[in-house]
Amino acid sequence: MNSTESKSGDSRVGSLPRAFAVLRHLAKAPAQGARVTQIAKAIGLTQATTHRLLQGLVAEGMVEQDERTKHYRLGLELFALAARAGDAAELRSLCRPALLRLCASVGDTIFLLVRSGFDAICLDRSEGPYPIRSFTGDVGGRVALGTGQGALAILAHLPEAEREAVIGYNLPRLRDFGLFDEVYLRTEIDRVRELGYADRNTGLIDGMAGVAVPILDREGRGVAALSVGTIAGRLNAERLPTVVALLQREAQAIGPKINPFDSA
Repeated sequence: MNSTESKSGDSRVGSLPRAFAVLRHLAKAPAQGARVTQIAKAIGLTQATTHRLLQGLVAEGMVEQDERTKHYRLGLELFALAARAGDAAELRSLCRPALLRLCASVGDTIFLLVRSGFDAICLDRSEGPYPIRSFTGDVGGRVALGTGQGALAILAHLPEAEREAVIGYNLPRLRDFGLFDEVYLRTEIDRVRELGYADRNTGLIDGMAGVAVPILDREGRGVAALSVGTIAGRLNAERLPTVVALLQREAQAIGPKINPFDSA
């Protein structure tokens, strides 16, 4: 290795702690993010160096910049990497017996959704006898947190700072989908937190209905949800409390068993 390569390598290695300092500061920043001057002052670097680090992180998708405010915040790709850090198969294996029991008990399709950054992903499903349509579709389907009962149940049970960050990021996505304005979304979140489940039908999938409960980790954070999807006539006011009770019993049994390093 020549001296030029050595110096270049040392420079790249030296920049790693600085890049992580930027990421750690943004993780603690308000939901709207922070300006380059604020970040530079907080981590003790010059504005030019901080700007260079931020541009490199933006290029990799780890950080994003709001074009209007010029604030920087953590990027979706960083959340996606964090979500892949654990073993998704572990949560799926843990929940699979519950899905089978619920499907046999209620006779409808059961979904397991997990949080991945600003989205919810369908990690597993157990098919009931009634043909249905859902926002997530098959296993691997992804929707913005707040879309559908399962994703709304997760969003409503995030810690306040995380919930506000997700609302700020996802609200334009939900509006594009024709789902919510901010007042309605926040009203629904409060309703779900009070009831402990999400059952509101948006009407976007004609003839379908659903109800979901959150799966909470040891810290009470919503990391996943169990959801029933069925035809509207099978989830009337008389049947709903029984279905919710079955979902909550399984969710409460799963929560304490979740590995804190699982992908959810």
